[in-house]
Amino acid sequence: MGPLHYRRSLASRVTLLAGLAVGLSVALVALAGFVTVKLQMYSTLDESLLDRATAAAQTNTLSGLTNRRVPSWALGAADVRIGFIDARNGVEIVAVDRGESPVTLGEPEIAVARGERESSVRTDPTDDGRFRVVAVPTQEPGVALVLAQSLQSTEQTLERLGLVLTIFGLLGVLGATFAGWAVARNGLRPVRRLTLAAEVIARTEKLEPITVEGNDEIARLASAFNAMLAALAASRDRQRQLVADAGHELRTPLTSLRTNLDLLVQADGSGRLSDESRAELLADVRFQIEELTTLIGDLVELARDEDLPVTVEPVDLAEIVDRAVERVRRRASSLEFDVRTAPWWVTGDPAALERAVTNLLDNAAKWSPPLGTVTVELTDGTLLVADEGEGLAEEDLPHVFDRFYRSKASRALPGSGLGLAIVRQVAQRHGGSVRAGASRAGGAAFWFTLPGSPGSDRVEGAAWTSATPDSAPAPRR
Repeated sequence: MGPLHYRRSLASRVTLLAGLAVGLSVALVALAGFVTVKLQMYSTLDESLLDRATAAAQTNTLSGLTNRRVPSWALGAADVRIGFIDARNGVEIVAVDRGESPVTLGEPEIAVARGERESSVRTDPTDDGRFRVVAVPTQEPGVALVLAQSLQSTEQTLERLGLVLTIFGLLGVLGATFAGWAVARNGLRPVRRLTLAAEVIARTEKLEPITVEGNDEIARLASAFNAMLAALAASRDRQRQLVADAGHELRTPLTSLRTNLDLLVQADGSGRLSDESRAELLADVRFQIEELTTLIGDLVELARDEDLPVTVEPVDLAEIVDRAVERVRRRASSLEFDVRTAPWWVTGDPAALERAVTNLLDNAAKWSPPLGTVTVELTDGTLLVADEGEGLAEEDLPHVFDRFYRSKASRALPGSGLGLAIVRQVAQRHGGSVRAGASRAGGAAFWFTLPGSPGSDRVEGAAWTSATPDSAPAPRR
């Protein structure tokens, strides 16, 4: 029934199961009622026959009338056959109404006549139908009175009862089946609507939410489906925005690179390009290639769906900060870096952490004025990177960690708008956070916080997560 059962619709399965359940219940109730009534009727009949036989056995009049072959109907017992068993001199069976099909008497009745049993009750089949036979002892020792009553009326009553129970049971099953069909049709209407909505979405890719009615399980399913649609729509919008922004950001360095290469080809053909101009063009080409390489690396870092294998180990964040400062100092030799760090051990990916710190330092170096100072402080797991530039505008603060976000003041400067987004991603993957604000000198300041410990022996259980920026909680701002 398994594979065939699940090929049917849900409504038909509910209807079938409701009919089967009610049918089984009706059958059990009907059978129990029939058996109970049957046992009660037989018990009542047996008690009635025993009471009548006991009362009749107390008088000798009945014995005399029976010996004279007076029929039972003349004795006021038209529905009962009367007889005696005399076990004093052998076994003699005396019965009336001999013209009818005789009732066969046997050992139970003889045992009562001999005094071996107080009474006997049994059923005897005859040509005229089945009879209920009882035997009780009389006042004369060795003699038992036998009464036999036909079961025809009782069996007719039981047959009519069985027929009525069967008819009403079938009607109940039909009614339950119809009710199950109605309940399934009405109760599964939200499921059908949800199914149709899913089919429409799969066919048209229109992520429109469906209407939620009520607060039952179906409504919760519809709400969960709408939440899934919202998440899917947001993911698709982010994907489209990423593709659009990536295309726009990649177009600028590619256009500049192609222009410089065209100039080099034309100048080499004419022979009018000086060595100094050639070196300048080659430097521009090299810079644009590096910028393009960095941009592509940032895009791959932020856009991949699966995390690449990383080495997670206890590292001293202070050492990572020192290495990053040395690297950025070589690129921004005119700036002064005021560095104060204290040991802070974390469990994480050293390469990712160094890249995040380097991005913060590069951002500070880009916005610092000539001969300015970049402040770098690491205290109790919080890295502060502050510059002396113009600072962050209020409208830019909520968006500085978004992908490809470029403030109005930064659009004329080199960069892809992905550096701070990578910082946020690294912080969240290490169970930390990053926020932006104003420095004491009026410039921009960034606080990069990671959980850890001042000693390397207490960072074994530090938090690490592989959550992506789309699934991780937003940074504190």
